[in-house]
Amino acid sequence: MATTTGNLRGKEEQTGKEHLEKAKEVGAQAANKAKEVGTQAADKAKEYGTQMADKAKEYGTQMADKAKDAASSLGEMASQAAGTVGKKADEMTAGAGADIKKWGDAIGSTVPHEGVLGQASQAMADTLREGGKYLEEAKLSGVADDFVNLIRRNPVPAILLGVGVGFILARAMRD
Repeated sequence: MATTTGNLRGKEEQTGKEHLEKAKEVGAQAANKAKEVGTQAADKAKEYGTQMADKAKEYGTQMADKAKDAASSLGEMASQAAGTVGKKADEMTAGAGADIKKWGDAIGSTVPHEGVLGQASQAMADTLREGGKYLEEAKLSGVADDFVNLIRRNPVPAILLGVGVGFILARAMRD
């Protein structure tokens, strides 16, 4: 009877070791799979980041061209009557605001919506939409009024900012 009990214990120990080895093997496979999935996720995030950077560069170039066009149009309008100039500037600002809002919509619909990258992308798209909406509704005259009111409420920081910008421009012009 003692020998039979000893044989059973030996088999149980052997079976326990086999289960332990199998568990280690399954754990190692799971770790490898998790590492593989993590690598794939990182690669996908890099790909989305590159795509976003390319889109941002493309939209930035388009916006720079629009800004150049707007500046050119604004220079031509300076020779017209003051009322006409103000009206045209307001229309152009509203148009630029509409374009910026559309750009925010385009970014919001093309970038991922989940994860940290998605949250950052959506935040950027929301900011563009809100900024475009502000420009579209306030137009240039409203923006100018807001700027004047901001300076009136904060005269000392405005003066310090002006001095700082003047200093930086003077240094840039000298070099």
